[in-house]
Amino acid sequence: MKKIFKFMLLPALVLPLLFTSCDEDRDSNPTLDLSHLAEGFVLNTPALAENNTYDPYYAKNLVLTCSQPNYGGVPYPVKYYAQVSINPAFVSDPTVTHKELATYAENPSSLDFDAYEVNKAIVSLFRAANPDANLPDEMPVYIRLRAVIGGALNQTLGETYSNVITLPSVKATIPDAKFTDNLFLIGSSIQTPWESWKPIPQVFEKNGEYYGIIYVPAGGEFNWGTEINDKLGINQIKEINDVAGAGITAGDDQNLKVANAGWYTLHFKGKISKDKKNINWTLTVYKTQVCLIGACIGQSTWGFADENALTPPDDPSGDWVSPAFTAGSELRVAVKVGDCKWWSTEFTILKGDVFWRKQKVIDGWKKDVGSDYSVSTTPGQKLYVNFDTNKAEVK
Repeated sequence: MKKIFKFMLLPALVLPLLFTSCDEDRDSNPTLDLSHLAEGFVLNTPALAENNTYDPYYAKNLVLTCSQPNYGGVPYPVKYYAQVSINPAFVSDPTVTHKELATYAENPSSLDFDAYEVNKAIVSLFRAANPDANLPDEMPVYIRLRAVIGGALNQTLGETYSNVITLPSVKATIPDAKFTDNLFLIGSSIQTPWESWKPIPQVFEKNGEYYGIIYVPAGGEFNWGTEINDKLGINQIKEINDVAGAGITAGDDQNLKVANAGWYTLHFKGKISKDKKNINWTLTVYKTQVCLIGACIGQSTWGFADENALTPPDDPSGDWVSPAFTAGSELRVAVKVGDCKWWSTEFTILKGDVFWRKQKVIDGWKKDVGSDYSVSTTPGQKLYVNFDTNKAEVK
């Protein structure tokens, strides 16, 4: 009888760490040997995988075992990252679509990977490949390991890969959908390209709406997700409204490709489905406008006005610069996002960083939130903001 395991897959074989004893050491000063990387190393198939169903949604860990990579007989500390695919071609073709789990393991005799991440990766892969299909009761899943030497400045030092194993029966589960505090952007021109995940905030008091500012060069690409290291891609967006004329199309690996260079404000709107298992997303793209608001610029009626807009930098890595303040007051500034009210996309400066509004600010930042969140303005001073790094100052 096939059993469903909700806790862990026990390893078929626990391989001991392979250390070289002192009397066998032929070199008193062993050096790193990277000549064996192409050989890879062995990932073992768990003994209970063949005739049982693994249920990662209810499990705590996925436990695997492997041999150590050969770095010349020296037991360097190694980080092991699990890569997951639902495509059987992954067995012979490592370029096939897969997801690498964010967390890593270090003990080859008991590699504990977060089962929640495994479940999420499977669901994400299936939805991307089958956007209109229901998740099957069970499916085969394919896993391999990527190993690198830990503690090195070069994060890919000693990179080598295991064989691919098959878990024949895996029951993935779609959890009830919920909105996160932030969405995240990654791309060819965002901070460290294709490494940094830039958080973008919710529109204040609009649950499921998010906004962020990015610069994209002609032909540049970006991606997005609800969590770090979880690319959702263009296929997970039901509708794109390109108000700015950015020229968005599908790029590589489901990235969003931009034809026309510029600063763009992205406005994501999510709606949870009736069965609570999915979020239907739309994206509207606007040309970026950021404006000073209120007393600091002499407004009697507070709101967005072209004459109070910040000027974008000539160099995309530079600062946006505001008009000079006309009064000694408190800084009030906001990003124009469609028909959203200015106070729902307002920000201030907290210890040199942009701080997006998360609560009501009726009588000012100092009184309603705290003095650390309040920035004083002086006539003649200006606001400088880097919307890539989200650093800001008044001077």
